[in-house]
Amino acid sequence: MTAAAPATGGDTAQAFQVDLRGVVDLLARHLYSGPRVYVRELLQNAVDAVTARRAHEPGAAGSVRFRALDGGGLEVVDTGVGLTPDEARELLATVGRSSKRDLELGVGRAEFLGQFGIGLLSAFMVADRIELESRSAVHRDAPGVRWVGHADGTYDLTVLPRAADDPVGSTVRLAPRQDMDHWLEPATVATLAQEFGALLPLDVAVEVPVGAEGRAWRRVTEPAPPWRASYPDDAARAQALARYCERTLGFTPLTHLDLEVPLVGLTGVAFVLPAAVPPGGGGTHRVHLKRMLLGDRVTGLLPDWAFWVRCVVDADGLRPTASREQLYDDEALLVARDSLAAQVRDWTLATLRSGSALARGLVATHHLAIRSLALVDDEMLDLATQVLPFETTDGPLTLTEVAAQAGTVVHTTSVEEYRRVAPVARAQGLLVVNAGYVYDADLLGRLAGRRGWDVRPLRAADVAQVLDQVEPERELALLDALAAASAALRDLDCEVVVRRFAPADLPAVLLQDRDDEHRRDVARTVGAADDLWGGVLAGLTGDAAPAARRLVLNDTNPTVRRLLAGTGRPDVVAAGLRSMYVTAVLLAGEPLRAHDAATMTAAMTVLLDAGLGTPDDSTATTGPTDDEEER
Repeated sequence: MTAAAPATGGDTAQAFQVDLRGVVDLLARHLYSGPRVYVRELLQNAVDAVTARRAHEPGAAGSVRFRALDGGGLEVVDTGVGLTPDEARELLATVGRSSKRDLELGVGRAEFLGQFGIGLLSAFMVADRIELESRSAVHRDAPGVRWVGHADGTYDLTVLPRAADDPVGSTVRLAPRQDMDHWLEPATVATLAQEFGALLPLDVAVEVPVGAEGRAWRRVTEPAPPWRASYPDDAARAQALARYCERTLGFTPLTHLDLEVPLVGLTGVAFVLPAAVPPGGGGTHRVHLKRMLLGDRVTGLLPDWAFWVRCVVDADGLRPTASREQLYDDEALLVARDSLAAQVRDWTLATLRSGSALARGLVATHHLAIRSLALVDDEMLDLATQVLPFETTDGPLTLTEVAAQAGTVVHTTSVEEYRRVAPVARAQGLLVVNAGYVYDADLLGRLAGRRGWDVRPLRAADVAQVLDQVEPERELALLDALAAASAALRDLDCEVVVRRFAPADLPAVLLQDRDDEHRRDVARTVGAADDLWGGVLAGLTGDAAPAARRLVLNDTNPTVRRLLAGTGRPDVVAAGLRSMYVTAVLLAGEPLRAHDAATMTAAMTVLLDAGLGTPDDSTATTGPTDDEEER
């Protein structure tokens, strides 16, 4: 096949030589997702032909028939506008050329789904030979035409005599390539035709086997899209749409909402997923253009925060990419995306405000999606404070309830920090919100900037103020014990203090302060900097950097009091303190560092030796007795 170039000056025009095998390889490997799309391309050609005929003959019936050929192969017959011999040469002798027929009929390319030449060539992905017979519905007196294309890039074109009773339209016959005949089997063709063309506004049927020898036509198109069909009542419509969702998307929806964007001719429905999905774990939709399936995993239709719904839509004003499997990113898509996002948002707000069982189910299932939307939408942020439950030391509460009880919303920024302080805070009546989960810290950060809300991260001082100081006499008595305890944990970068707090069965709690961490970072920088910059930074920080962590020992705990009594062996007391530190790390939900694990092992060794005796103890048995050896 060739594409002619115009002559310039006195030079002779040369023709580009197109390697059809290379074109087919390009289509199969780089343009289309696979051979299965050949059915879609043949359907698109047939629909375009019917569209063109209806422009010339309003009200003309449109049908497409797929039939298996005896001996293998596939035949596709449509009642479209057909071709004259000249139109066949124009369309099929040059790759990618459109017909002048569009202008003659007054129909622009926007009315068509595809491009005839490229669409027909896609059949070479499954066929070695393509035969097209066509008779024009516009030029009734014109002869028919037979075009036969071969995989080696050659073709034959024959003019057929015209009889008065010859039907108009086109017939395409495919002879399968080696090892590709399964793509032309009736069951496969019926499945693909229904997938791609179920919503097409014309009669599409596939001849399928029935019984041992029989055959019957199976219609694969529906009279109307399910969301535009007529139903007895809303309940029947909801049930029908749920069944459609199960059939096409593979899940039973929690509910649905109708979508419409008149500016781009879009209608459809959004289905709410019945189970939570992680952020970014979805966001693909089933999209039809002019009722032909574009794809069932189309992206870019909704913003990222709407990952909890799946849409099925049909549009007239959106453009496909070259592969016709994704949407072209242009102004029309931007308008559609903004409008659809607003519709999903408004429905969500109205549903949550209703306080219905659906609203409660939506919060329970898709609270992450609501949090995600609240990060970008002030109205949803205000509503989220009233409906979203947060984990707190007083049980699940909304932020509105937390503010009403405590006045100030105090929150941790990590789950580990919450677990570290929760037992003490809960026992002392300190209300703390766990904002360590996805979106929570950012959401509270946005809320902190809104008028009327006092929101701040938890500080070590918040916990310290609910811990009771020990009596002055007791504090003096523990000076030496605390100095020894701090020395025992110095290599762990941990300072030891003693307080009294509930519950009494909690021996220690580990505290960490962000301000202290900042000062320590600066201190490390001072140590690494030269004298000039080190002096400047040291002047800015003032006091020496404290330890990274504080191990707060509970003086109401019996084990702690025994460790601080000063009557035990120093190595055993130090091992007990170090094991208590590692236990506090674990209770805080933090992972053990390699140094922490080694600390626990060494401490356990000391404690076991003290309790069980060392291996070289005179009372220890180093081997079996003579009687045991005899037995």
